[in-house]
Amino acid sequence: MHIHVKSSNMAAPHAVDGVEGGSGEAGLTLSDSSTCDVKRPQFGTRFLTDPRQVFQHNAWDNVEWTDEQEATAKKKVLENSQPLPPEKQEEYDSRANEYWNGFYTIHENRFFKDRHWLFTEFPELAPQCSLNHESHPGASGAVESQQNSQDGEQSGEHAALSHTDGDFPGSSATYRILEVGCGVGNTVFPILKTNNDPGLFVYCCDFSSTAVELVKSNPEYDPGRCYAFVHDLSDVEANYPIPDGTLDVIVLIFVLSALHPKKMQASISRLARLLKPGGVMLLRDYGRYDMAQLRFKKGRCLAENFYVRGDGTQVYFFTQDELHELFTQAKLEKVQNLVDRRLQVNRGKQLTMYRVWIQCKYLMSCHFLMEACFSHWKEKKITRQS
Repeated sequence: MHIHVKSSNMAAPHAVDGVEGGSGEAGLTLSDSSTCDVKRPQFGTRFLTDPRQVFQHNAWDNVEWTDEQEATAKKKVLENSQPLPPEKQEEYDSRANEYWNGFYTIHENRFFKDRHWLFTEFPELAPQCSLNHESHPGASGAVESQQNSQDGEQSGEHAALSHTDGDFPGSSATYRILEVGCGVGNTVFPILKTNNDPGLFVYCCDFSSTAVELVKSNPEYDPGRCYAFVHDLSDVEANYPIPDGTLDVIVLIFVLSALHPKKMQASISRLARLLKPGGVMLLRDYGRYDMAQLRFKKGRCLAENFYVRGDGTQVYFFTQDELHELFTQAKLEKVQNLVDRRLQVNRGKQLTMYRVWIQCKYLMSCHFLMEACFSHWKEKKITRQS
């Protein structure tokens, strides 16, 4: 079979089939944490130019599929597209918390390895590499006014969560990062360990209370620099322990795909309100026709491109256009939206495995933030009057 390749500087970590994509970071060496240089080349630089050499390495970057491969993948997905009965779908959805708690109870912190590739792909997370997230002069007054109003409302709601440094955890920080779907901390702890910015504060949340307890019990968990809490991303009415318009970065690593497709837009729109002007949302997740999708058997489909695993957890497989629509509907501007088709190789068994991931960066612009703030204020005003 002839394999086409195309050049890109996009990285791709080794993925765990059917669960997530961050288990290939063993052996990576980071440089001194005061810089953002990494003592290894960025992923996305190993290209297969001669198919006869496919088993010379464990993985090849940006492998472009043939028309035959894509047709075969579409046929496979179509064969397994008959959805389960509505009552069975409802059961999996209503018991999602139970399934994820069960997952982390079984695997604890042994399942994933720390994602050191993050600092290459997302320099916003590394020290002295953050983008300029300062407010644009024209919007500072309007945004600050809206911010003060929101801070006053939310500080009372989260008084029990407050640290001594202000009205909410990390209120004195100058750079704030939130990871949604933190699991056992395989993104959070590398950030805390690598980024020595004294103004940094990291928030992390997960649907699973078991996962959050594992984060808090980790010896590297520092309440002075980090705040872990249980949160259901799909519950848009639930409050975050941080005011709107205060975050520099929001990280979503293989988490949005765990939501029901009907809940994704409202969830992303709610998260977007937490960003400050110039703040950025970073995402890496499953792409359409990833190996994990093609391996699902009949009886596992919940909806189009949405499946349930054997352990009861759920997963969706995206296209670039779908993610672009979700972010732009949340009033965010595209910085990056890339698809990475990676060929992984089992040299011992002479097997090839095709992975597909999508990586996105979307920005909260000044114009869109003012528009979103005004819309939210108007909604709340109408609700109060009624």
